[in-house]
Parts: sequence; C-alpha cells; structure tokens
Amino acid sequence: MSDLGLTPRFCAPFPMFDPAHMLALAPVAEEAGFTSVAVPESVFFPREVSADYPYSPDGSRFWEADTPFTDPVVAIAAMAALTTRLRFVTNVVKAPLRHPLLLAKQVSSLAAISGDRLDLGVGSSWIPEEFTWLGESMRTRGARLDEIIDIVRLVCGGGSDWVEFHGRHYEFGPLMVSPAPSRPVPILVGGHSDAALRRAVRVGDGWISVQATRDEIRGVAERLADLLEAAGRTGETFTLNVLCLDVMPDASGVDDYAAFAAELAAMGFGVEYQVVPWFFTGGDPSDLAVRTEALRRFGDEVIGPLGSAT
Repeated sequence: MSDLGLTPRFCAPFPMFDPAHMLALAPVAEEAGFTSVAVPESVFFPREVSADYPYSPDGSRFWEADTPFTDPVVAIAAMAALTTRLRFVTNVVKAPLRHPLLLAKQVSSLAAISGDRLDLGVGSSWIPEEFTWLGESMRTRGARLDEIIDIVRLVCGGGSDWVEFHGRHYEFGPLMVSPAPSRPVPILVGGHSDAALRRAVRVGDGWISVQATRDEIRGVAERLADLLEAAGRTGETFTLNVLCLDVMPDASGVDDYAAFAAELAAMGFGVEYQVVPWFFTGGDPSDLAVRTEALRRFGDEVIGPLGSAT
C-alpha cells in the first residue's frame, strides 16, 4: 500500500446539524484547512426499534426523534455549491436500503456537479424497521451491499460508458448513466466487524471508523494490513478515516496526530482524522458561533502547524 504522505488530513463531521449550520460551516471548514466534511444518514426515527443500537453501552439511541438528519445527497450538493476545494464523504449511506441504480445515479450526479469532490462511505443499517418499511430484506443486506458496491463502481468509474450487471440480487442489461464523474468515486466501507473489514478490503478504497481509541484503531489497521496482503493489494492506496477519542482536538494534540499518522503510514495507510473540536472549546457545542470558532481555532492550532494536506 502506498501512503498518502505523513501529513494527516482532517475531516469535520457534521452529524445531526441544523441544515442552516451545515451551509454556514462548510466554507469555514474549507478556509480552516479541513480536507473534507462528513455527513451521516438516518432515513427516519421509528418510535420503537426491535434491535439494540450497536454503539452505546445499553443499546439505546442517544438522539431525540426530531434530531435533524438532512439527506446526505441534498446536504452535500448544497455545501458543494458554497465551496471550491472541500471534499465530502457520506458517513455512511445505508446502501442496502436503496436500489443500487438509483444510488449510483445520485452518486454520479453529485460527483459530477461537485467537480469530483465526493467519497462514498457505505454501510448497512442496524434497524430492522428501516428494511421492513422500505421494502428491503435485512437478511440479505451483506450480500446485496457487495453487489451494490460493484454496481456503483461500474456506473461511477469515471466517464460515461455502457454497463451491465448480472448478479444474484440485481440484474440489468446495457445502460448508460449521465452525467458521470470524470474519475472513479472512492468508496470507503464502514463497520468494525470482521465481515465489514473483509468487505473493505475486497471492494473498498478505504475504511471508516466509529468513535474509537488509538489502540482500537491500531488493532483494526493491523487486521486490515493482513487482509490486504492476503488479497494481493500491497502497494495500493488505502485510506483510514478515523475518529480518535483519545487525541485532544486542540494544540495539545498536534504531536499525537502527527505520531499516529506516521505509525499508520508506516503500515501503508493514509489517514484522515475526524475531529469535533466544538465539544472541547467551551460554550454550547450546538451553538453556531461556538462551532465556527472551534473550526477556525483547530485550523490555526493543529492543521496549520502540521501543514494542510490536500
């Protein structure tokens, strides 16, 4: 795997943000030197869910029913119109809830209209009600996700061309989707399970973490390195988009960010850190002014000293 350089890149996640904040903060993130902005997805909030949330100690959801989750395609299109260099990553699109051709059409159009500033992060939903109420099978979500990624790659591989697909779950004859991106859309796979890591190596250009410690991310990186070697992908670029819980998003974290990026680069990975500095600068972390100042301060105190990577 070829690394992306020892200078880490930084991603500002905009989870559960008021839509107006997304529009106001995207240009701020760009000016502060962030490489990208990440946008999550939640289609709806079922009053009752028949499964536990996998990333909380007690399985409960930590957000209220009316918490805003702007559709990532809509949000990214709007923010792309207000910026020129900033990239965007979906973190993550619940791909098995969509028909792959409709998803590929959205991704292709979004990449084209943004000037190829899109990374597609994909994953599987944990909510049974989403699958049931959207008319999709939860049981086949993993196998379908593999085919969905293959189809998105065909359609969004760079340039317009005739493509067709004949799989177990999806099938279509020769067709063309336009507009198309001018170069392939990178695909990052989310999830910490072994199945997710294997999928990232089998069909992805990188991996996205949930909030995790450096030790947890280091363990995943070691596993990914082994899987990539076994798959014969040594020498290819593979990106880790990670949210480190034990690195402070202020000036005190500069050395930690640099050192951990160098460690991952030595294993062959490029690294892009997700950071949420508005939780650490004082004030109400949901206030627009606090978020604005936090992004700017992080740019001055961390991105600037490390050097902005593009």
